[in-house]
Amino acid sequence: MLFSDNFLFTLTSILLGKDRTSRELEFSNMSRRSSRSSTMDQGEFILECKAAYLSMFDSIKEKIESQDSLLEALQQTGRNPSVKILKKYWTNDTDELSFDDFVDICKKEPVTTSDDLMKAFRKIDINGDGYISLEELHKILTSKGEKKSKSEVKKMIDEVDENKDGRLDYKEFCQMVMSTTEESKKMQRKMMERKEKKKRQDIERRGDVSGSQVSVRSAASSVKNQEKSSSHAYIGNGIGTPAGSRKSSLLSIDDLPRPSPRVKKDKSRQGSVSRAHKLDEPKNLREWTHTKSKGSFFMEDGSLICHQYDFNLPDDSKIWITIQPQKGSRGMDSSPVDTSVFILRDRPDEDGNLLVAFTEHRDSRGKYGVSCDLSAGKYYIMPYTTGCRFKSRKSESGKEAKLVSQDKGGKYVITKSFRKVLEDIFDYSDLDGNGFMSRKEFNLFNIRTSGEEVADEEWQVVEDRIDLEDGEITKAGFLQLNELEAEDSEGDTEDLWTTLVSMGYNKQLVMDQACPFQLDVYTEDCDDAELDVVRVDSYPTYPGDLSFDDIISKSFIKQGEISRVKGMKDLCMYTYTNDGWATLVLDNKSHTRVRVELDCSRSENVTSNHDSLQRTLRVDPGSTVIAYHLMPEDDDRDWQVKCTETIR
Repeated sequence: MLFSDNFLFTLTSILLGKDRTSRELEFSNMSRRSSRSSTMDQGEFILECKAAYLSMFDSIKEKIESQDSLLEALQQTGRNPSVKILKKYWTNDTDELSFDDFVDICKKEPVTTSDDLMKAFRKIDINGDGYISLEELHKILTSKGEKKSKSEVKKMIDEVDENKDGRLDYKEFCQMVMSTTEESKKMQRKMMERKEKKKRQDIERRGDVSGSQVSVRSAASSVKNQEKSSSHAYIGNGIGTPAGSRKSSLLSIDDLPRPSPRVKKDKSRQGSVSRAHKLDEPKNLREWTHTKSKGSFFMEDGSLICHQYDFNLPDDSKIWITIQPQKGSRGMDSSPVDTSVFILRDRPDEDGNLLVAFTEHRDSRGKYGVSCDLSAGKYYIMPYTTGCRFKSRKSESGKEAKLVSQDKGGKYVITKSFRKVLEDIFDYSDLDGNGFMSRKEFNLFNIRTSGEEVADEEWQVVEDRIDLEDGEITKAGFLQLNELEAEDSEGDTEDLWTTLVSMGYNKQLVMDQACPFQLDVYTEDCDDAELDVVRVDSYPTYPGDLSFDDIISKSFIKQGEISRVKGMKDLCMYTYTNDGWATLVLDNKSHTRVRVELDCSRSENVTSNHDSLQRTLRVDPGSTVIAYHLMPEDDDRDWQVKCTETIR
């Protein structure tokens, strides 16, 4: 007889939750006895915890971030805590739990045994025949723990009532629970061994690398996976295990629990490593003045187009700006698109600089932020993405989605799937998020989809054909405009497809050439700052005939690490890194054009803004070129940039 994990964990948690008090007392006595147990028992216990933890996470440095994850991790160790027990460790103040916390909880909470289950079942086995009627089981499952519906319970019961006699052989069930737990632990140990073996191989491989390289960690990995260099100093006899044994190769110094593990996140004691990769949001941010706007990146013929902003600051103020891709904004590899913001002056300062600051730090969810002091004046807020994950579509295949159909009366109407996409487009185009589309917002939408502004007579047509609310288009009115267009064109969808393609959708109605984002600006000392969307276009040319790439290249050079290209006195490569990406910039100070071949193909866990990690560039005299943007392919793993340069 086979049982799903869902049934096993749900039923055992509910049954054992009834008998928890006596079991806690027994385990308390056992814990005092276990404190005098051998060091080998301690090592085996930690290994079991580690194996269970690694069945859910890539590293023991990752954190448990929800009560559900804590429950799942404990179940992997053979523990089935009740909701009451879980709430003891995951309170309203808990943000995350570390591996140390997890080990401490496992010390306190008993593993579910066969006797525990048998005792619990016998209490509800009224006639003592070794079976539980499914009616009684249904009553337990709907009255204890989570209140499951009858249909949910029936599905679970159908899994165990193999002979359809309406009874559960709970002795066999208990044996199955124990067997499943043991098999799960064996699989966890094998998974852990494979991960540790791969980690050692990666270290050995990195040790053989020569040439210029830079090691960097992903933001998510740095927040979650703060691996120490000592994590591979394996313990041998220190835990009562022969040196060189398999156990000693799986258990490291970092695996051993620290004194007094925390259950609650200590907000005042975040480690120095993780702080560099977390957004240090101002503590009194709720008291600051907040303004916000939506926007989008668009990919058009290989060029980046985006909404751009003017920022008018009447008074000197400290500001905090964040940008984050909106939900559903994914790169070509299904990872969140990187988004950042550059703050530019409206005219160069005395040193000729336009750039004030830009977002370098991010949180694990992909939000970038920057804090700086600004003097009163006008600024440009320029969103940016490196192109590592937001790229041009290579090709398009598949059947074209249907946009228009005819109803029974022969009237042309838009399809349900097209309607859903139009609703999303309305939400993305409603830049101030008030639920309506103003004339200015509609104008920006029209510029994006047709290349033309909305003239007065065209806006008058809109007012005549649909109902507005306070002079703004409602979502229903926007849908109505598209329905009218479908009807006027007698089902011809060419113009409708023009709109969809311009807004980043493919023929299957999937947005893959646009990335909506949310921009938030906070000012501490100024109550009337203005954030104004001024265009949706490619980046303009700035004073001094500078391109946007020229401006950001200068900042990367200023903050990057310099290395001279072998064989060239006046050619340098700068490597800039932040929480999200790395950038390689070539700076040619010579008087001749230089041809440079860059090879980053030995980099690990890396994706770039180019199709290949090998390319040849021509760098004009006295110019700089952004050679590569690189970022992790998998945010949860460490990544390393290794690049060699050759003059051709």
